[in-house]
Amino acid sequence: MISDQLNNTLIDQIVKELIGQGTEGLRHVLELLLNASMKIEREQFLGARAHERSEERKGYANGYKPKEIQTRMGALELAIPQVRGLGFYPQSIEKGSRSERALKLAIAQMYLEGVSTRKVQDITEQLCGYEVSSTQVSRLTQELDEEFEKFRNRPIGEVCYLVVDALYLKVRHNGSVVDMAVLLAYGVNPEGKREILGASTSLSEAEVHWRDFFQNLQSRGMRGLRLIVSDDHAGMRNARMAVFPSVPWQRCQFHLAQNAQAYAPRKSMRGEIAETIREIFNSPTLAMALEMKRLAIEKYQKRASEFAKWLEGNIDEGLTVYQFPQEHRKKIRTSNGMERLNKEVKRRTRVAVLFPNKESALRLVTGVVIEIHEEWITGKQYLDMNPLLNKKLKNE
Repeated sequence: MISDQLNNTLIDQIVKELIGQGTEGLRHVLELLLNASMKIEREQFLGARAHERSEERKGYANGYKPKEIQTRMGALELAIPQVRGLGFYPQSIEKGSRSERALKLAIAQMYLEGVSTRKVQDITEQLCGYEVSSTQVSRLTQELDEEFEKFRNRPIGEVCYLVVDALYLKVRHNGSVVDMAVLLAYGVNPEGKREILGASTSLSEAEVHWRDFFQNLQSRGMRGLRLIVSDDHAGMRNARMAVFPSVPWQRCQFHLAQNAQAYAPRKSMRGEIAETIREIFNSPTLAMALEMKRLAIEKYQKRASEFAKWLEGNIDEGLTVYQFPQEHRKKIRTSNGMERLNKEVKRRTRVAVLFPNKESALRLVTGVVIEIHEEWITGKQYLDMNPLLNKKLKNE
C-alpha cells in the first residue's frame, strides 16, 4: 500500500529548514511539501512506488519537469512529476489556488485600469508577491475564464433538492458604483452530496435574470427535482413558476419569521410574534401546524390585524416541507445552508472591495465556489436520501 504520510527523511529536512531561517525557511518548507505531495500523488496514480514491481501498476514514471510558481511566500521552484503517455498532472499545486489566482486578477485589473488606490496597490503586492504585468493578466484571465466557464456549464444530472439565493457585490458600471446581483444554486443529489450547480451575475435580480438562470440549469440536464428552497426574492417567484411550474417550493422559514415581525403593531410584540411563528413551524405534523395557524389568526385578528392578514396569506409557503421525509426537514426547511455559502463568498471577496466590472466579480465568485464544491463532493454525506428515494419507489 502506498503511504500517504511524509517519510522521516522529509521530516528531517523540514525541521532543518525551519530552524533559524524565518520566512525563507518557510518557503523552502513549502517547496518540500508540494514536491513530496506531487510525488505521492504520482505513486497513487500509477499504483506503485518508484522501481516497485506490482500487478496494480498502471504505467511508469518519466522523471520531473521544473516549474516556477508565484505565491505569497515568493517564487517556488517545483519539480513536476511526469508520467509516460498517460496525461498525468498533479492536483496538489492546483487545489486551493483557483480563488487566489482569481483574486489576484480582480485586484490587478483594478490596478491596471487606473481605479486603484494606495491600499489596493499594497494588497496586490502582499497577495501576489510580485508585480503583475498586463500580459500576465491577459494570459491568466483567458486560462481562468476557460476553466470557470467549463465548470458553470458542465452537465448536471439528477438533483433532488435545489437551494437558490442571491447576494450583492459592488462593481463599476458606466462610471458609477452599483450593486450587482450574484445568483447561486446548490443541489442535493441522489447520493446525498451537495454540489454547486450555478453561478451567474447581473445588474439586477429581475425576473429575466432568474429565468435565464433556471433555464441554464434545465438545459444542462438537471432532472428529478422534488423541491426548490429559497427566500421570496424579487423576480424569482414568477421565473420559478415559469420554468419549474410543477416543482413544490419551500419558502425559507427563517426569513418568514423575520418578515412576520415587521407586521407587529408595536415593537414590544415582535418577540411574541416570532415565538408564534416558531411554534407553528416546530409542529410535529402538518395538521397540527395548520391548526396552530388557525388559532393564531383568531388570536391576533384584533390585536394585530395586519399580522393576522399576513399570516393567512403567507405562512403556508413555509409548510411545504411536511411533504418530505422527517429526517430531511431540518435541512430543507430554510435556506440557511445557502446563507452560509453566501457568507463564505463575501468573506473571500471582501478584500477586493470594488470590482472594475461584472466579469472580474464572476471570475472570483466562481473560483471560490469551485473550491467549496470540491470540498462538498469529496466530503461526508449531507443527507441520507433513502427515505426520499424509497418513498418515490412506493408511489410508483
